[in-house]
Amino acid sequence: ITFIDNYITQGVDGILFAANDPVAISPVLKKALSKGILVVGYDANSTPEARQWFVNQAQFNGIAKSLIDSMAKEIGESGSFAIVTSTFTTPNQARWIAEMSAYATKCHSKMKWLETVEAQEDNVLSFNQATTLINKYGGDLKGLFGMTSVATPASAEAVTQAKKCGQVAVIGLATPNAMKPYVNKDCVKSVVLWNPVDLGYAAVHVLRAVADGTLKPGATSVKAGKLGELQVINGSEILLGPPFVFTKSNINGFDF
Repeated sequence: ITFIDNYITQGVDGILFAANDPVAISPVLKKALSKGILVVGYDANSTPEARQWFVNQAQFNGIAKSLIDSMAKEIGESGSFAIVTSTFTTPNQARWIAEMSAYATKCHSKMKWLETVEAQEDNVLSFNQATTLINKYGGDLKGLFGMTSVATPASAEAVTQAKKCGQVAVIGLATPNAMKPYVNKDCVKSVVLWNPVDLGYAAVHVLRAVADGTLKPGATSVKAGKLGELQVINGSEILLGPPFVFTKSNINGFDF
């Protein structure tokens, strides 16, 4: 928030942001808008009235579906799982978890949700929280979701050290490089993500389009260089595309 306030004072033409807290960041973004500064979000949104456009890495329900379907495939329709997230209020994680709950209730109603725990964005805390869940639920725990790029490899490491590979499935959001050791050893079967390089690339193109006047309210798509035309959804959100599932068959082809 302080950085954004400083940019406003400097009189920048545009601001790209990714929010840790959608409510806390909104007043300073509204201040920027009131000064005529262009405001575009990506990765993690603010409240809608605090920005002009938001570049979404994938639709929340699409990510939720990929995660739950992948877990159901591994632990079965009656398996029990727990979640390691950052905080209960972090916008992306909170929305993904809400969508996962709705989708699981509708399409995988016999799966059992044991618990969700917070681990900030801390590797050691994520490992400890995952280990605690493994010890707490014992044989009842069949799967762990990692909701961040920190929590997922930390959960995989906890399962590895507990010698539970093949007994506790780990599925989550993470970069391929962090997960290759676990995927290549068959401790993790699938990792869900999007291309973060493409997300940043798209965000810059969207801000440029707003500045050039080629992206205006009411638009249904926007040109984003090598990514082609991206769809506008919900009036002011630009969708990068569907989530991507990394598996042993493709993960070694990526390097980030």
